[in-house]
Amino acid sequence: MNAVTGFLSSIFTGQTFALLGAALAIALAGTGSAKGVGIAGEAGAGVLSENPDRFGRVLLLQALPGTQGIYGLLVSFLILFADGVIPGTVSLAQGIGYFCSALPIAIAGYFSAIAQGRVSAAGMGIVAAKPEESMKGVIAAGLVETYAVLALLISVLIFFNVPNIL
Repeated sequence: MNAVTGFLSSIFTGQTFALLGAALAIALAGTGSAKGVGIAGEAGAGVLSENPDRFGRVLLLQALPGTQGIYGLLVSFLILFADGVIPGTVSLAQGIGYFCSALPIAIAGYFSAIAQGRVSAAGMGIVAAKPEESMKGVIAAGLVETYAVLALLISVLIFFNVPNIL
């Protein structure tokens, strides 16, 4: 029984939880961004095949879902460069705290990036039909961004409160 307990305690350390949180933040937010940018890009390619001069407007709509991946990367960097994470001196409670700080941006980043990709794809219709009205599509996609920004804010607030955990 001591061998099993010793093995489990060597795996479930503060460092393990912190690293898992960092990986989760970038993996989920980045995957959502990749899907969202891809969805918007598919729609944008159709617009550009007919009107290549609208590239700038299409690019803006296609790039919007990519921000969630950047937010996930930011939270991952915060966790990885926190005191004690890389040397492995972070406590179990703090490691779990860092893991929890990654959850808002990981989950909200994943789902909001995909939703934003769909809204951006719909906005490509505005670019195709009435390019002078294309900012309406950007604003609609920007509304989805609000929730990714809120998730980033909560992730950062949790992160900066982790050192207060005993």
